[in-house]
Amino acid sequence: MGAGHDTVAAELARRAAASGHEPQVADVLRLLPYGLGGGLRRSYQASVRHAPWAYAGVYAAFLRAGGGPRPSGVPLARLAADRLMDLVERVDADVVVSVFHLAAQLTGHLRARGRLRVPSTVFLVDFAVHRQWLHPGNDRYLCLTAGAAAEVRAALGTPVVTTGPAVAPEFLVPAAGAAGWRQRLAGWAPGRPPVVLSAGAWGAASRPDATARLLSGAGWLPVVLCGRNARLRERVSRVPGTLALDWVEDMPGLLSAAYALVDNAAGQTAVQALAAGLPVIGYRPLPGHGLDGVRRMAALGVSELAPDAPGLLTALGRLTEDGRERSAQVARGHALFRSDPITSVAGL
Repeated sequence: MGAGHDTVAAELARRAAASGHEPQVADVLRLLPYGLGGGLRRSYQASVRHAPWAYAGVYAAFLRAGGGPRPSGVPLARLAADRLMDLVERVDADVVVSVFHLAAQLTGHLRARGRLRVPSTVFLVDFAVHRQWLHPGNDRYLCLTAGAAAEVRAALGTPVVTTGPAVAPEFLVPAAGAAGWRQRLAGWAPGRPPVVLSAGAWGAASRPDATARLLSGAGWLPVVLCGRNARLRERVSRVPGTLALDWVEDMPGLLSAAYALVDNAAGQTAVQALAAGLPVIGYRPLPGHGLDGVRRMAALGVSELAPDAPGLLTALGRLTEDGRERSAQVARGHALFRSDPITSVAGL
């Protein structure tokens, strides 16, 4: 539902085209009839922005890992079945790849029923595996980590490949725009190391203005990514010593020019930071899969989880430039990027 899934889909499509294949990207929410997809997106957006406790309840009821009877995502997903099958037949698809859990429920259901006659693979883009990603009908799963792959294998017995994340190549090489960002940030707050705060494309974060005030007061330059949330940008921009940004096109350059990323969701921005060699600190994570993902990243040693405001400042101070802890965390993050998911997809 957020921009992270779109970003992953676009990168997989770019890689597929570069390998001589013909990608076709479709949003499963747009395949749902009666405007249901738009309603779901708006409801989720409103809950993570204004009532995170409500999303925490939904996550516990529908998505949380573990046993016990809980509702399935199949009844909703199957409403998009006819439109997906029309698309598959129209483009004469050889394989279907899901990068969103509702799509994984749909393709698994169609494969199990024999309606989808071409292989289905799921690129599980979360660090934490929640149950709505899982359907035994899918032919193959691609996972970010070996731990996630082991969970999928134990739950489904389905073939699993640990590929690591997929990010645009610009994040894995020296960024062309880094020098311009360094100049801009130094001009905004000379002598203050810039720390990027991510609120996602929707600007959903817990008290980012308070976090910005904390960092500014401690001598850092908070650079708050407000996404497309104009109200959030207006509010954060009132915090002295803070740079509030709307949608940023040159993320490789910004991340390369920053000191660290303060992350709240373990999503695509965190993955991009790992690729760019930027230390990641989880702080005030969003409930549900955001909290689980941030915890999982910290357990892997590719990020730190700050439990409170003093912990955030301590973590930032410990991850000093060219220090041993910083270098070790960056190396562990780079090690996640194992192989190209499109190679595994094409193998089907």
